[in-house]
Amino acid sequence: MIETRFLLPGIRLHCVRDSRFKQGAFSIQFVRPMDKGEAACNALLPAVLLRGSVRYPDLQAITLKLDDLYGAAVSALVRRIGDYQTTGLYCSFMEDRLALDGDEILRPMLEFAGELLFDPLTEKGMFLPDYVESEKKNLISTIASEINDKRVYAAGKLLKIMCKGDSFGLPRLGEAEEVQAITAQSLYSHYRKILAESPVELFYVGSAEPEQVAQLLQKLLEKLPHQIRERNPQTAFSGGTGAHVTETMDVTQAKLCMGFLTPITNTAPQFAAMQVLNTVFGGGMTSKLFMNVREKLSLCYSVYSGYYGSKGIMTVSAGIDADKEAVVREEILSQLEACRQGSISRQELTAAKEALLSSLSTIHDSPGAIENYYAVAALSGIRLNLKQYTEAVSAVTVEEVSSAARTLQYHSSFFLKGERA
Repeated sequence: MIETRFLLPGIRLHCVRDSRFKQGAFSIQFVRPMDKGEAACNALLPAVLLRGSVRYPDLQAITLKLDDLYGAAVSALVRRIGDYQTTGLYCSFMEDRLALDGDEILRPMLEFAGELLFDPLTEKGMFLPDYVESEKKNLISTIASEINDKRVYAAGKLLKIMCKGDSFGLPRLGEAEEVQAITAQSLYSHYRKILAESPVELFYVGSAEPEQVAQLLQKLLEKLPHQIRERNPQTAFSGGTGAHVTETMDVTQAKLCMGFLTPITNTAPQFAAMQVLNTVFGGGMTSKLFMNVREKLSLCYSVYSGYYGSKGIMTVSAGIDADKEAVVREEILSQLEACRQGSISRQELTAAKEALLSSLSTIHDSPGAIENYYAVAALSGIRLNLKQYTEAVSAVTVEEVSSAARTLQYHSSFFLKGERA
């Protein structure tokens, strides 16, 4: 069970007390609006903070400190959750009860995270230019690797087309040219702005009492400016005019991505039904898209659907031969129509529910999975706790699935094909 409390206005601590693991987990996330003007800075910042602090000025010093903490680890954390982008750190560390007599890990681990966050290495009122330039190259390389993965590229292009008037179409890490424009001074100025005004979400998973964790973090947070930290609520995607775009590139396998809108978001009573629909439609190897479009008709190499509950968007992605675009598009819509008409067998419904419930059952398999689930849930606005959500999924009927399907409206598509197709 998760326990949530406000440590300061706009600063929440979420604790999941669990003594099953040898490792604990802690994350700190500064919540920002997903915005083209700062997305790249938010993505770059934690990597620069991990390069050095006043007491630990380089990677060698940081590594030695982590070794002293029984091989703890700390990494950059950047998420895009609906209207928000988060930037911060994720820490994993051994539980205190497993340390040698007299040794502590949790307290010094949190203090070390605070050192990295609030006492970065600077010169002349800015981050070290060498550190910034080095991490810019790494981030640009990461962005390029996503572009080189044509499946990821096509899915991202579809969201840009669908959400051209909404921040959800922006890439999580920003654009390469935006990263290139960042300077050591501009990044440091943005860092100060983040500390001053951003709401903060803290997550702890481990065996320590929530009160103990809260007391340790109160000291850590004293270094934050005491200002009002307000967060606007998540908003559903308003829609707008759709578009159908074709692009040519040097690819051997074409990619067809289709986008649909629904008023059902993760705060709606029909949320569980929409999740089951997604699984029945294209969310797994027993789905209609996989069993019919891929297996039975052999129209594609891969096909799957995804549901973005925070915005009310469903997408379908397929790897196909370029000359089969029209027939694949038609068949995908045909399978959706079957869902709308309630043409869903008991076997299909049961398989979809079992797949969802199996996925939910793994959430408590590791501290990292627990942190990820509850962090996304807290920021995306999900109102059901895990037990309630599991019960809701189990109770979904065929009529509720078909009713959810009838809310979907075809909005936009993106087709990536080879230059000779």
